[in-house]
Amino acid sequence: MNGPAITLDIDDGIAWLTLARPEKRNSVDPEFAFRLHELAERCAAERDIRSVVLTGSGKYFCVGGDIDAFSAAGEDAEAAVGALARSFHAGVHRLATMEKPLVTAINGPAAGAGLSLAILGDIALAAASAHFTSAYSAVGLTPDGGASWWLPRLVGMRRAQEMLFANRRIRAEEAAAIGLVTRMVPDDALRAEASAIASTLAKGPIRALARCRALLMESATADLAAQLDREAASIAKSAGAAEGREGVAAFLAKRPPRFA
Repeated sequence: MNGPAITLDIDDGIAWLTLARPEKRNSVDPEFAFRLHELAERCAAERDIRSVVLTGSGKYFCVGGDIDAFSAAGEDAEAAVGALARSFHAGVHRLATMEKPLVTAINGPAAGAGLSLAILGDIALAAASAHFTSAYSAVGLTPDGGASWWLPRLVGMRRAQEMLFANRRIRAEEAAAIGLVTRMVPDDALRAEASAIASTLAKGPIRALARCRALLMESATADLAAQLDREAASIAKSAGAAEGREGVAAFLAKRPPRFA
């Protein structure tokens, strides 16, 4: 019997979501999509979880949709792929909007929907062996998982167009240079680096970090006046909350803050 498509391990306030279909290069099928949403909801809801890491098992992070499943759908492909995309998107949206910081530890190649998952992190760490490809147009498809929303915001419209139209492979070093990921790390240091960052985030003011996440997401469509209003409301709420009071008290007392 096969295990779950994605596993969850919780350690010291950090939830580790591991894509666990290495024999299929961690490709996305209906069970994967359902599990992603299920675990994203759990991570969002459980108070003991303060930060989340998303990584892959084996040599690949995620190569996108399971093309064998697409082919097997035959004449029902439109309905089958549409249902898969909507299920997958529910998990993506929850990870993007949950009130917890997300670290992606990209352990290998990421393509298609895997690219969308890789760039979803607030902090995106790429192993030196990782590379990134849109891949959609190579098989006559179009983006999913939010790629068409994230790419122009991360790397600009021109690079997004090249990635989606020409499917040029972006290696980890270039990905860090153009802002597709936060930085590149040696393969053998990836897990330790992701753990260290996730631990720092988990010990931080996660409600303030959640408001930062929301402000950044809202900024994509807000005008300056509206964004300034949102910032004013957010900083006021943060100042009046326990985290803000603790942070100010710690600063004045010249001691480390205790947020967790």
